[in-house]
Amino acid sequence: MINNAIARRYAKALVQLGSENNLIDRFSQELKSVDQLFAGNAELRAAFGNPAFTTEQKKQIMKDLIGKLGCSELVSHFLLLLVDKNRVIFLSQIVKTYSQLADEQSGVIRPIITSAFPLAESQVAAIKTAMEQKSGKKVLPQVTVDNSLIGGIVTQVGDIAYDSSVKTQLTRIHDILQKG
Repeated sequence: MINNAIARRYAKALVQLGSENNLIDRFSQELKSVDQLFAGNAELRAAFGNPAFTTEQKKQIMKDLIGKLGCSELVSHFLLLLVDKNRVIFLSQIVKTYSQLADEQSGVIRPIITSAFPLAESQVAAIKTAMEQKSGKKVLPQVTVDNSLIGGIVTQVGDIAYDSSVKTQLTRIHDILQKG
């Protein structure tokens, strides 16, 4: 819980900076690049968690990474602040929270649409259009296939799921018949 509060505080500050400078999307791309680098390199994560490395050594490592990735000045300062405050271990959570807050700020929702069979582009477009009209926000869907649904679709938007799958309907009928 405390980790989420820390990540939210840092992410919120960066979203605010990005919003003021119209750089929300750029910050998002830069943070994702840094996060992917950390996620794919266990030695790098270990170096920032190792107390044998001084803060100055960690800052130099981060400066080298920033230079290679070509991060903007504000993101560079932000990452160096994380090193100073010993918060690099929260980077992944900060990036995830930043993405959520940036979407809220930009009026974007990213639903996960799961269907029993691959959907045609026209079907995805129809679902996207309906969701945009209903929510008044830009919709960027992620489409997946789950054969266990038998038929229908399940749309997950944040914590809310709209389930119209045949599997769920059969489960409900089964429960009703069991109860008599």
